[in-house]
Amino acid sequence: MDVGVEARLHVGDVTFGVADAELLRAIAEHGSVLGASEALGRSRARALNQIEVLETELGPLVERQRGGADGGGSRLTADARTLLNRFERVRTTLSGTANVSEAVLRGEVVAREGEFGLVETDAGTVRALLVDKTPAEDGQETNEGGKRGDTSAGLEVGTRVQVSVRGDTVTLHDPTDAPGGSATSARNRFSGTVTNVDSGESIARVSIDVGAAVPLLALVTHESLDRLALEPGVDVVAAFKSTATRATADEP
Repeated sequence: MDVGVEARLHVGDVTFGVADAELLRAIAEHGSVLGASEALGRSRARALNQIEVLETELGPLVERQRGGADGGGSRLTADARTLLNRFERVRTTLSGTANVSEAVLRGEVVAREGEFGLVETDAGTVRALLVDKTPAEDGQETNEGGKRGDTSAGLEVGTRVQVSVRGDTVTLHDPTDAPGGSATSARNRFSGTVTNVDSGESIARVSIDVGAAVPLLALVTHESLDRLALEPGVDVVAAFKSTATRATADEP
């Protein structure tokens, strides 16, 4: 399943999103706000209002020449082009992150260390960042909505959770050459056996049986694939950082 994400940039009281980026690109392509509006199926008045709102926090984005039957020509400022480039970088990063293969381990919070929790799973104990997805009261947003606060407040000891481990955060090691716990910041370490290798053009997705109901997944380069001689039946040590691991309340 492909996971869709929508990138947004927050500057002051203004949020710059996909619709705003589409409008700026259309202005650059058609040379006027009117032409951009017609191409996007929006009213010119709505487009001008949208630009005005953005410019209150982001500064001049569109240089407009008034007059003429079409309302005058328009072009993007250098700041607008920089903003578009930045937005595309964020959008690409989010899209890539959302579509990365991940494994979901289920278990129970057995201890808490601030915003981190120790979760007992079939594979063993996982240290993960606790993220409570329950909306805050009185209309206030949680951290996931862009405001600061304790996102782990609802996940107490005894709570059933699901721990998401993205494949691009897992590193694999030869058991005879794996670094000691004090030599790496990856607090989560599990011994396992490779069950499947799905090799793509640039990277390979490796499935590892670590004793859980689902295999742990790791994305590795072809160089690592060859160096570790990864194939079904090979023993490995899989490691991943606590900060790259999210635990959320398990769905009923």
